Amino acid sequence: MGFIKKENKKFEYKPRYYKGEGNPYEVKHKFDEFRTTVGKSKGIKGKFSDAINEFKNSENGGINKTIVIIIAILTLLFLFIIDFDLSIFLSKNN
Repeated sequence: MGFIKKENKKFEYKPRYYKGEGNPYEVKHKFDEFRTTVGKSKGIKGKFSDAINEFKNSENGGINKTIVIIIAILTLLFLFIIDFDLSIFLSKNN
């Protein structure tokens, strides 16, 4: 059936009442212009170091202590549930 070929129709649709600049259908995240991790494709080391630098220079300025405490408690609770022996971290003086 090679003799019947149809091409898809292409439409140049322009919104009637749009008066803004640029393409109204362009998909772009609203915070991309403020992020340093979006853009050039770098290696994993470059992406990780950029993410750490962005996190340190953010308004919050680093790690929230409450989150760290909650993570520590949940980790200890998980270790207790799986019956992990914490005595391996203690030194024996015999």
